[in-house]
Parts: sequence; structure tokens; C-alpha cells
Amino acid sequence: MAEEGRRGEEEDHGPGAAHRGFVVMENLLEKLKLLNYEEEVLVKHNMKSLARHYFVSSPYLASNPGEQFYMFTIIAAWLINMAGRPFIEPQEYDEPNATVSNILAELRAFGLKVDFPPSKLKSGSGEYVCFVLDRLAEEALKNRGFIFRRPNYPAENPEEESVIDDDAELTLSKVEEEMVEEADDEENVMDLEALKLRSAHTEAEPTSKPDEILESTVDAAEWRLEVERVLPQLKVTIRTDNKDWRIHLDQMHQHRDGIKSSLKETKNYLDRLQEDIGKTLEKVGSREKYINNQLEHLIQEYRSAQAKLSEATERYKEASGGVTERTRVLAEISEELEKVKQEMEDKGSSMSDGAPVVKIRQSLTKLKQEIVQMDVRIGVVEHTLLQAKLKEKSNMTREMHATNIPEPAAGPFA
Repeated sequence: MAEEGRRGEEEDHGPGAAHRGFVVMENLLEKLKLLNYEEEVLVKHNMKSLARHYFVSSPYLASNPGEQFYMFTIIAAWLINMAGRPFIEPQEYDEPNATVSNILAELRAFGLKVDFPPSKLKSGSGEYVCFVLDRLAEEALKNRGFIFRRPNYPAENPEEESVIDDDAELTLSKVEEEMVEEADDEENVMDLEALKLRSAHTEAEPTSKPDEILESTVDAAEWRLEVERVLPQLKVTIRTDNKDWRIHLDQMHQHRDGIKSSLKETKNYLDRLQEDIGKTLEKVGSREKYINNQLEHLIQEYRSAQAKLSEATERYKEASGGVTERTRVLAEISEELEKVKQEMEDKGSSMSDGAPVVKIRQSLTKLKQEIVQMDVRIGVVEHTLLQAKLKEKSNMTREMHATNIPEPAAGPFA
């Protein structure tokens, strides 16, 4: 029931619930790194680092249930010990059901609810494996006093932000910064935009035109002094537009001149490098020719030995083919020999067995008895037949005599 309820909750979360295991596994891997599992677990057991989605069960990921289950039990035992509860590290040949039951018992001891059967953990991968390890990692972090906090982002100054519209402005960033610094250094500079706004504001206000010409009552010397004092503040600066093609063209010319000047120095170094490489190649070629000349006879010997080896290999293949054929014939002959031996053993066992002789003797004895009985019966039948014949003969004789007896003559006895 608990599993069906859990499955219902996952279906309510939407289609992304099927990929929740990937997110849980990534968070688990980060927690294990915080606990320094690489040195305390992997190095100790000589294991490789966990992949990003090692314990996730997916048809698109390769799985090894035996290895994953052993890795799961080792990490779970280490996390339980890190959380402050003693737990014996399981061995590779321990009973899986007992190991899983002990891990779930420790998980319940931390006050966590376990609403799935232990058999879900025997595969070594899946949602429940990631769930168990994630909860144990949280308990281990709590035991260490580690708390996740929200990140503190540095305050950004909007005035320092610059919007880059095209790639050409990237090359002008240094020039723009220098121009902005020069403009900031001049404290008493009037901006053209401010003058425009001021003039527009003054034009919008109603002016009262005097009816008569006004005459100045200011002293000319004082006016000149005031003009000299205000003159530096009347300097107007026009900010250049970074998108202006003239600035780009000037910078292109500057970069071209810089490339030409750098190319002159670089070309000299490249020419020297080319000469050195050419000399080295010539030396290598001459050494190679010398070595080839010195090792010519060895090369010829190697080639002849290689030819002999190929010939020996061909002869070996031919001989091995003949041996294979003879081996097959030998196997057939051995099989026939085994059959003949089996037949001979069967016949020998039947010849040495005395049971058939005993049966024959019994049959002969029984046959003799039956023959004696049959002779007796034949004698009785013959005797009976003889008596019948004799009786019939006597009857016939009596009848014959009865028919041939003459009538007695009348005598004195009549």
C-alpha cells in the first residue's frame, strides 16, 4: 500500500518525476564531496570515483548490480559511522538481506520513515538507493555541524555596468575607460546636455521683454575679472559615441600599425627559427642516411629472416591442417573402437552369465515332465481306443453269429 501511495504521488508530480533520481544523485554526490568521501572511502578500498549518475536506474545507463550494491553498502556504512552511530563495515560476501536490514534499521533509528521493502535496495541502484544515501549524508552533515545557507551575491554598481552591443566595442574598451577617466578628472566642466536642458528650460519660461534698452551698470574691469574666473568652467566636452565608424577606423589603423611593427620583430625571430629548424633537419637527414648505410646488412638479414619466418608459418599452417584432419579421423576411429569395446563387453557378460543355462535346464526338465505326462495320456487314450475297438469287434461278431444260427429242429424236447 505504501508503495502504491508513493507511486501515486510520483504520478501527481508530473512527467518530470521520472528524472528526479538524477537530481537526487547529483545532490548526493555534492554532499559526499563535502564529507571528503574520496580520501576516506575510495582511497581506502581502492575504488574509482563515482560517476555523476552512478546509482540511477535507467535503461540508457550501464549497470553492474554486484558492484553497485557493494559500493552502496560501503558508502552507507561509512555515512552511518560519520553520523555518530557505530556500524560494522559489510564485507563483499555477506548476506545481502541481512546487510540491507541493518542499514534500514539504522535509518529508522535516525527518525526517518521507511515505507518500502528491503528488496528494493538489493539491485544496488534506483530511487530508493539514492533516497537512503541522501538521507544518511544529511545526517552525517548535521553531525559535523554543516548547514546549507543561501548564497551572498556581491553588490553590483549599475554605473559600472557596460552594455556591449557589438564585437567592435570590445576593442574600444580600453580607449573608452581612458576617456571616462579624463572626463572625471576635470571637476569644473560643463556638460553639453546640461546646457541644452537649461536652454530649453529657459525658453519654456515666459520672458518679459523690456520696453526700453537696458544699460549695464557693471564696471568693465570687474566684468573682465569675472570672465577670466568663469572661462575655465565654460569648456564644453562632447562625449564620443562608441558606435561611430570613424573611431573604429582610427582604431583599425592603430592596430594595423601595431601589427606591422610587431610583425617586423616577429619575422626576424621566425626567420632565425626557420634557419635553425632547416639546419636541424639537414643534420637529422644526414644522420639518418649514415645510420641506414651502417645498418644496411642488418636490414637485409632482417628481411631474409622475415621471409624465412613467413615460409615457416605457411608450412606450419599446412602441417596444422593435416594434423587437424588426422585428429578428426582419429576421433572417428576412437568412437568406433569404443562402440566395438562396448559390444564385446556386452557379449562377454552375456556369455559368462549362467542364468540362461539354468533356465534352459529348467525348461528341459519341465519339457520332459510334460512329455511323460503326454505319453501317459497317449497310453490311456490308446488303451481306451483298443477297448473300444475290441468291444465293437465283439459286438459285430456276436451279431454275425446271431444272424447265422439255424432254427432248431423239432425234437423230443419240443
